[in-house]
Amino acid sequence: MIGRLASASVLVVLAVASTTQIANAGMRYDGAWDLNFVTQRGACDRSYDFQVRVTNGVVSHPMLVRFTGHVSASGAVRASVTAGDKFASGSGRLTQMTGHGTWSGYSGSARCSGYWTAARS
Repeated sequence: MIGRLASASVLVVLAVASTTQIANAGMRYDGAWDLNFVTQRGACDRSYDFQVRVTNGVVSHPMLVRFTGHVSASGAVRASVTAGDKFASGSGRLTQMTGHGTWSGYSGSARCSGYWTAARS
């Protein structure tokens, strides 16, 4: 479960940007993105795939209520997700068609971390 949450938050871990940057980022990064999260350390799922949407620089996932993510005009991303005693956050960078970054999180006392990749859908 933390693998899924970390995945969502990671990609979604899109850089906190100013309102102007977010508005400008929308034109360049808006749309659906396929994400792949890989756990390198810890007892989380080995990998997890899911999709997020960027709209005006805001990253969202329809099934995750406590999820925040932003992408700046430069492509820097930051996101986080919380579900019960689970939390994950991540950051990285998007280009026009791909992206990559790192994530870390916890589920109770278990800690996990890894990397993520993205491709425009």
